[in-house]
Amino acid sequence: MEHILIVEDEIELGRFLSRLIELKGFRTTHVKSGKEFDEITDFSLFTLAFIDVRLPDRNGIDVLKAMKMQAPHCPCVVMTGYSTVKIAVDAIKHGAADFIEKPFEDINLIDQLIDRLLANPQFDVGEEAEFKRIARELGCFLGTSRSMHQLYELAYKIAPKQVTVLIEGETGTGKEVLTKFIHAASRRAAGSLLNINCGALSETILESELFGHVKGAFTGAMTDRAGYFEAASSGTLFLDEIAEASLSTQVKLLRVLETGEFIKIGGTKTERTSARIIAASHVNLDEAVQRGAFREDLLFRLDVVKLNIPPLRERREDIPLLIDLFIEQSGETITFSPDALELLQQHDWPGNMRELSNLIRRTAAIVKEGAIITPDLLPDRIIGKTKSFPIAASVEPVRFPDEWNDFSKKVMNIYNGSEQQSLDDVLSLMKTMEKRTATALIKKSLHETAGNRKETAQKLGVTTRKLRYYLNET
Repeated sequence: MEHILIVEDEIELGRFLSRLIELKGFRTTHVKSGKEFDEITDFSLFTLAFIDVRLPDRNGIDVLKAMKMQAPHCPCVVMTGYSTVKIAVDAIKHGAADFIEKPFEDINLIDQLIDRLLANPQFDVGEEAEFKRIARELGCFLGTSRSMHQLYELAYKIAPKQVTVLIEGETGTGKEVLTKFIHAASRRAAGSLLNINCGALSETILESELFGHVKGAFTGAMTDRAGYFEAASSGTLFLDEIAEASLSTQVKLLRVLETGEFIKIGGTKTERTSARIIAASHVNLDEAVQRGAFREDLLFRLDVVKLNIPPLRERREDIPLLIDLFIEQSGETITFSPDALELLQQHDWPGNMRELSNLIRRTAAIVKEGAIITPDLLPDRIIGKTKSFPIAASVEPVRFPDEWNDFSKKVMNIYNGSEQQSLDDVLSLMKTMEKRTATALIKKSLHETAGNRKETAQKLGVTTRKLRYYLNET
């Protein structure tokens, strides 16, 4: 008979869990403190353990560690309240198979969890197959790095939980890809995943996009409009570059995270959202708090589960595999000489996978099919000396959008009465033309600066992050 250990100081909760398990025909042992846990003489009896992370005389993580030492075969589930979810995530890093939140809202989930862990204490075959399927379909590159595999396994375990996730990682490490993975592995996969870059929009536009607005709230607001919080209520909202949001906007975000409530711009009615929030930043938010650039109370609300994506320089063993992947994606058949490959592995890659992908794409564009790339064809930042890199050929000249002529004619026809069109449709088309114009100007400048994004950003008076936004590289 299966024997399940329950370490829980709340007597009624322990009795409830014991009764639930015994109704399945299993035996239970309930201890209420670290001291009682120490009195157990034979841990080999247990096939599963439920451990509260907060005991009156012991840290639940210490109990977990002791349990894994005494009975490494026994899967452990930690039990936690919302305020201690961060501790539960640490428990998973120390060997816990899963965690459940108190109070228990769905008894069926506990029932299913028991059956799953008793059938296979480790990552079972079905779970592993689903994990790999989602990663493969979304293009998640895990490589051979243990740190990346652990990161995604942790993300897979927390995905079904209704908890806020904060993703930190340098530019180009794949924060958006990890967000897509969490959404796809969650119970909200059928809902919308909406992304918004907090650093690419002005404060007014950002708040309108997030919270929506009512008719007449500002010039051009011809109708009521739903914001991202409303549209993603049954799905996931990804707040990219959250550190770039103004302090005023941060106050409003804090209210949504605390209460699930918001008010549309220009409105008076309180709206509610149940959107799952995932936030990301390439800067360290703790340091931003110290500088006064980010609200500490908002960080507390965001930092329920923190996932840190390791930079490429910390997993150099994956660089050759990534190069092969990016070459395959480019559709070319180029190869790198051993000397060139060694230089690529030694580079620190401040732009991470995005920088490596761009280099492969630009290199493939300036050489012949089947070429072998030698060190002299690599940019100076890779080989460590000043040299010219013929990158301009990879940035094609861009013509000004022909659609402007069609758009101008359309507006004049509407103005003269020869064509009917709603004002909202005209304004929507103007927004589309605005982005196409910005993209054309950026690409033209990139061609003139031989692909130098920093120089292009300075020339156009914008940030490189805004360039990436318009070029769909966020």
